[in-house]
Amino acid sequence: MLGLVAAGLAAGPVRAQGQGELPGVDKADWPAGQPMPALRAPDLQGRMTDLASLRGKVVLVNFWASWCAPCRVEMPLLQAVPELLGEDRVAVLAVNFKESPRTVARFVASQQWRVPVLLDPAGEVARAWGVKVFPTTLLIDPQGHARYVVRGEVDWSQSVALDWVERLARP
Repeated sequence: MLGLVAAGLAAGPVRAQGQGELPGVDKADWPAGQPMPALRAPDLQGRMTDLASLRGKVVLVNFWASWCAPCRVEMPLLQAVPELLGEDRVAVLAVNFKESPRTVARFVASQQWRVPVLLDPAGEVARAWGVKVFPTTLLIDPQGHARYVVRGEVDWSQSVALDWVERLARP
């Protein structure tokens, strides 16, 4: 938990828990005026994927690693969000941090994840997005703009978390 708090302080103030917040989770607005880095990375089949291909949907970009216990707990709940709110409105991309394609493929198969998994073997994508805590999920609006940075394990089935996504998906 200390790492989460320290990383949260480095990236900006930790938000006080209140209405619309979850315990142990740091949800912050994307920093005003900070340009959004590109997100272009290969998937497990070697095909390049980028955010532009998902315009028109809210995209949850989740940075994770197989060694991260909270990541393993969070993903089944995260991958259900498009099913709950509409696959035509919401998409999830899981960006693996610094693991080999073989390790990632084995892990994803063993967990039966259905989300697209992108590879970041050198950690360059995570570094560009300022990710230092795992899991970290970025919420991108349908116009392709980063809106929120969520650090820590989230139960995406809770109404508070679903509301974060739903508000971005509204026309």
